Amino acid sequence: MFHSPLWFLLLPLLVLIGWRLFKSRDSRAIDFSSTSLASQLTPTFRQRILWLPKLLTLLALLFLIISLARPREGRDQTTTESEGIAIEMVVDRSGSMRALDFKIDGEHVDRLTAIKNVAAKFILGDESLDGRFSDLVGLITFAGYADGVTPPTLDHGFLTSSLDNTQIVDVRSEDGTAIGDAIALAVEKLNALDERREQKVKSKIMILLTDGENTAGELEPIAAAEVAQTLGIRIYAIGIGTKGQAPVPVQDAFGRRRVRMMEVNIDEATLKKIAEVTGGKYFRATDTDSLASIYAEIDQLEKTKVETETYVDYLELAVQPWRSSWLKLPATLLISFSLMLAGVILQHSWLREVA
Repeated sequence: MFHSPLWFLLLPLLVLIGWRLFKSRDSRAIDFSSTSLASQLTPTFRQRILWLPKLLTLLALLFLIISLARPREGRDQTTTESEGIAIEMVVDRSGSMRALDFKIDGEHVDRLTAIKNVAAKFILGDESLDGRFSDLVGLITFAGYADGVTPPTLDHGFLTSSLDNTQIVDVRSEDGTAIGDAIALAVEKLNALDERREQKVKSKIMILLTDGENTAGELEPIAAAEVAQTLGIRIYAIGIGTKGQAPVPVQDAFGRRRVRMMEVNIDEATLKKIAEVTGGKYFRATDTDSLASIYAEIDQLEKTKVETETYVDYLELAVQPWRSSWLKLPATLLISFSLMLAGVILQHSWLREVA
């Protein structure tokens, strides 16, 4: 593309100059008896290219006009600035998460499997969610004690793989629901981010998923939530499971797997208080669809600020060389001056014409 294409209006003038340069000049004649001998003479190589300085001059003027028109190549440059969010996924893996009151593709699955499915879509994105590509996301699981599985990271593939490998506790001594300790560990992980980063994370949230009551650990959930509120961390609490009774797989005396309807209890009052204290929100997920809609709402509530700026960086080919993967061309002004210089040198040396 050319920035000043009007300079090409000089091209007709270039045609006129070429006509004047190559126009046969009048020469004086003398009487001579015969030109047969002269016609038998073979022109030398020098005589054959006496027109070369004129051609070089025309080409030099052509490239000069092209340079005045300012040929340039535009290259799009895009810069993206994002103000990411730090998210801790705090997931219950206690024995009660075995309840088969969720469905995926029409088949009954346990609560933890449903959480894995929906949380992965929240993090990585799908047809309805954009994903949290610029957010730091960490994973904490808990039963009788809290365990930091993955620190807040941008490696979301590793995080979702870690979540997928999380299993429901199968040792009775490790079972329980340490909600308070899990919140406290998540607060510690989120608060430590500012010590490791040059720029502080402006928004920190926690997504707490549990299906029970606080039955283990050393710290009360409300006290842990108050610490989170002091440090500016919001908690979105999600109560998982149906109300009343839920189908739970058990083994009978003969080791056979059976499904029995059992009473389920969720301390909704505590979960609501946790969310309220920190400025978050409480949700109740009774099936896979409601869990997916909860994550979609959180996704809208906690939008990451992403600014994209696109600009064009122009390469001025009149004064800058053009490069490709296999070719490099000099600037058009350099070509023009080189042709002009070559023409002048030839015209006043080897191809000099004597009048």
